[in-house]
Amino acid sequence: MSATTVEENEGAGPFAVTHRLVLSIAIPMTLGFLTTPLLGLTDTAVAGRLGSADALAGLAVGAILFDLLLGSFNFLRASTTGLIAQAFGRGARREEQAVFWRSLTIALCSGLVIAVLSPLLLSAGLFLMAPSPGVADVTSTYFIIRVLSAPMALANYALLGFVLGRGQGMTGLLLQAIINGINIVLSISLGLGLGWGVAGIAWGTFAGETVGALAGFLIVVLRFDRAHRPARGEIFARERMKALFSLNRDIMIRTFVLIGAFAIMTRIGASMGPLALAANAVLMNIFLVAGYYLDGLANAAEQLVGRAFGAHFRPAFDRAVKLTLLWSFGLGTVTTLLFLLFGADVIGLLTTTESVRAEAVQYLPWAALTAITGALAFQMDGVYIGATWSSAMRNMMLAAFAGYLLALAVFVPLLGNHGLWLSLNLFLTFRGIFLAWRLPALASRQFS
Repeated sequence: MSATTVEENEGAGPFAVTHRLVLSIAIPMTLGFLTTPLLGLTDTAVAGRLGSADALAGLAVGAILFDLLLGSFNFLRASTTGLIAQAFGRGARREEQAVFWRSLTIALCSGLVIAVLSPLLLSAGLFLMAPSPGVADVTSTYFIIRVLSAPMALANYALLGFVLGRGQGMTGLLLQAIINGINIVLSISLGLGLGWGVAGIAWGTFAGETVGALAGFLIVVLRFDRAHRPARGEIFARERMKALFSLNRDIMIRTFVLIGAFAIMTRIGASMGPLALAANAVLMNIFLVAGYYLDGLANAAEQLVGRAFGAHFRPAFDRAVKLTLLWSFGLGTVTTLLFLLFGADVIGLLTTTESVRAEAVQYLPWAALTAITGALAFQMDGVYIGATWSSAMRNMMLAAFAGYLLALAVFVPLLGNHGLWLSLNLFLTFRGIFLAWRLPALASRQFS
């Protein structure tokens, strides 16, 4: 069977995994993910031109609250990708549609619950962040408008999970471009052009998520074959729903632990003083950039491993693991070298404060190294999501987190901020090694 792009064949049964096939998924998704920091920079620039420090700070607080809130539901994307990829590999077209409708229903219901509970969520967020009254007013304005888009934002997770599960990387890129492109244009035109300020930025986000969800829904549903339409009883079958909730629960726990690890790092950095905290915040952008590249390859691993599972074809599984690992470490190494060579210039672009620049440069090698130490962790996450080995992924994350806490206890008192960054790199390393250690036994059980 030809393995040029997944879109060109039905996908069922044995298939060849090639470098071209891996990159046909990884490259579009990496480009799509890179539109997200561009959006963040645009919103920050718009708020920064409003002439009010409260506007910029209020937007930052609101954005953090939504990153925590909506990021907690990223399991919708991951679980949908894994299940769709497996159904795709089996040629189970009815199950593909059924998984889509299950995931979309959960996404919309979860989004509606968030919208209904938004007053309580806003109060809790402001209590935890404790901003000044002026900043709190701006955050409230942003939150109240943007929370209206929660059902559409979570629906976009399910839609992206579906197209990624079928290996349709270009469609995924299109959806990301629609969401973030509309958001960027309207944030500028409404926030600055019409003078709506932070409210205009929030309405831009609402419009981007809404148009993206509608476009994605039409793209996906119009391609469905009516001959394979599942009955309502199949979609909401008790065992299928139970399995989906179990999968989502495990991925959600893993996500919360990951968020907790970064929150602990921020908290410890804050205890070292404002200079270390600011330097670490600048350096985290380097880690995030590396993450966008590695996430694209993780998406390729999710689809190809899931498809191999569905086809019950071990050669494709082994080849998918090998090639995505090769590309992850290759790009991770190149990224590390580039940041070691040009990282000081990047830091100069991110901050004009000389003391913060000098502090960040001291710890630059640790931040650059995350692209290598994170390569195996990101890739293995993709493998486990595609295989829907969610409980094993959850357990290995908890084990890595325990190692991270131990590293913090040992190295931070000894090395200060150097110890903090060393602990982060060890955490990434632990995640990758623990998952890789469990892989052979799990694969043998699956393909026996």
